Amino acid sequence: MTGNTDDFIVFSGTANLPLAEKVAQYLGKPLGKIDIRHFPDGETFCQIEESVRGRDVFVIQPTSPSPNEALMELFVIMDAARRGSAARITAVLPYYGYARQDRKDKPRVPITAKLVANLLQTAGADRVLTMDLHANQIQGFFDIPVDHLHAEPVILRYIRELNAEKPIVVSPDTGGAKTAYGYSRKLGTGLAIVAKQRLGDADVDAFSVVGDVDGCDVLMIDDMTATGGTLSAAAKILRQHGAKSVRAFVSHFPLTEKGMERLAGESQLTELVVTDTILLRPDFDISKLPFKLTVLTVSEVLGEAIRRIHENRSVNSLFW
Repeated sequence: MTGNTDDFIVFSGTANLPLAEKVAQYLGKPLGKIDIRHFPDGETFCQIEESVRGRDVFVIQPTSPSPNEALMELFVIMDAARRGSAARITAVLPYYGYARQDRKDKPRVPITAKLVANLLQTAGADRVLTMDLHANQIQGFFDIPVDHLHAEPVILRYIRELNAEKPIVVSPDTGGAKTAYGYSRKLGTGLAIVAKQRLGDADVDAFSVVGDVDGCDVLMIDDMTATGGTLSAAAKILRQHGAKSVRAFVSHFPLTEKGMERLAGESQLTELVVTDTILLRPDFDISKLPFKLTVLTVSEVLGEAIRRIHENRSVNSLFW
C-alpha cells in the first residue's frame, strides 16, 4: 500500500448513511457509488458502480437496526469488492452487533460474536475497524488486525464543557467499573459503582451504591443501552442516595420499543448523551422524553482512523 490519498475509497451500507456521509465529508471525498437493493423475497443485491481494482476499500456499516440484514449487506458489499480486485478491504463497524453473545454461559448456546468474526473474514475483510466493543476480548476472535476505537475523546470533550459543580463518575454496574475508572482519572473526579441484579432481558434491579454521591452531579458511563433498564434503575437509586443530577453517557443506542416506553415514563435521568454510531429510530419521539437527549458525532474519530489506516500510521495515538 503506497499511502497515496487517491487510492482509497469509502462505501456505505444502508444502516447509517448519515454517519458515513459525515465521515466522507471529514475525509474530503465523496462516498463510493454503490447500488444496494432488496428483492421481494428478502435477498440482498449490490453492485459497486466504480472501479476498486488495486484500491484500499473501507465499508461503513453498523449492525443496527436489523442486525441480520445489516450484516448480510456488509458481507455482500465486501464480496463484491473482493471480486472486483480490491487491494485491501476494511470492514468499518461503528457498532459491532452480537457482542453480548461473547461466551458460552449456558449449555448448548452459540458464541455468536465469534461466528460474526468468522463470517466477516470469510466475506473478504482484511481488517476490522470498530468502536467500543461490549467486551474487549472479542478482538481475539479475529485472525486479522482489529482497530478498536473509543468514543471517549468525544464524550470527555462534552463533559468538560458542562463545567459540573461537583462531578462524580459512576459505573451503572460492576462490569463497567474499569471503563468508569478511566474516565474518573482523566476528569480528576471520584468514582462510584451501582450494584445490580438482572431480572430478565429487559428488567434490572439496582440495589446498592458503592461510594458517596450525595449532592453530586453524576456522570454515568456505559457502552450501550437498548431497553434503558440498567440506566433507569441506576438513576433511581442514585437519586435516592442524594444525587443532585444524573447524566448518562453511552456509546451505542440500539433502542427497543420497551426502551422507548421506559425512558419516556420511568427514567429519572437529567440528560442522556449518546453517539451517532447507530441511527436513531425514526419512530422515537424525543419530545416525549422527560430529560434532555444529546447526540454526539463520532465521524471525525472514524474518519481520522480511516485516514491513518490507509497511510499505515498509528491509530492508538488518537487516544494518547
